[in-house]
Amino acid sequence: MSSEGLAQRVHIGLSGWGDHDKLYDEGAKAGDRLGMYARHFPVVEMDNSFYAIPSPEQMGKWCDQTPEGFGFIVKAFQGMTGHDRGKGKSYYPNTKAMFDAFKQSVEVLREKGKLRAVLFQYPPWFQCERKHVEILKRTREWMGDAPLALEFRHQSWFEPGMREKTLAFMQDEGWIHSIVDEPQAGAGSVPTVLEPTREDAVMIRLHGRNMNGWNSGGQENWREVRYLYRYNDEELREWRDHVLKLLKHVRQCWMIFNNNSGGDASDNAKQLLQLLGMDSGPEPLRQLDWFELPGISQEIE
Repeated sequence: MSSEGLAQRVHIGLSGWGDHDKLYDEGAKAGDRLGMYARHFPVVEMDNSFYAIPSPEQMGKWCDQTPEGFGFIVKAFQGMTGHDRGKGKSYYPNTKAMFDAFKQSVEVLREKGKLRAVLFQYPPWFQCERKHVEILKRTREWMGDAPLALEFRHQSWFEPGMREKTLAFMQDEGWIHSIVDEPQAGAGSVPTVLEPTREDAVMIRLHGRNMNGWNSGGQENWREVRYLYRYNDEELREWRDHVLKLLKHVRQCWMIFNNNSGGDASDNAKQLLQLLGMDSGPEPLRQLDWFELPGISQEIE
């Protein structure tokens, strides 16, 4: 497959756009970073939506800061996945109202053709149980025909005897499988299951392989510890081969690097692009950028 063909089918990006300092010009303001990010990658995982549901107006502003063809994978609000242990519900009359507010927010992206998927990543205590299956069914119903990706954090969903049932359920309900790369560190982690559940798209999230830091939830800086990992060349080549195999079964593959505690995500993403023979994007502080700023070219002329 040509590099141009791959670029149409493989979209590689990062989790969030605020913390990847290597991508940005020195002194770049927070409000400018999304536009700068979009010079490098065609897709981003919106992680701030996990902490609060953005207003439709804010979603519109983010749309306007990105070029045509750019895509957002929006992480579901923590109150919708149970991460907040029910605290998020206090901001809304009921659970349905919370979902409706979120749908209204992401609809802005959808109308402008920039919504790739809504990611529902469930916590480690969301085990494979009947009540949780019902929650997934209700979530699918309440979100209507929006594209939804599903990621688990409890190994019971993929234990022997449940793996095929879980995949079949996701396929029947129309969930996009969010395949993970993460340490195999007990019940609060899941294996890499290279099986798409829809023909149009599959998602991959690379969390790193920090075995010692994965179960660090009790620490104050647990996020920095958990995702501190840099993929080596051999590991990235392994994922290159996985992607090429997955493309035999799906039309598009979205890959998100989430190993950014040490600033490694952007480097690893560009390395993988190179291994796939794709354009790895510009370097920060390109000389061309000065000529692209409004008014600069006219002054030179």
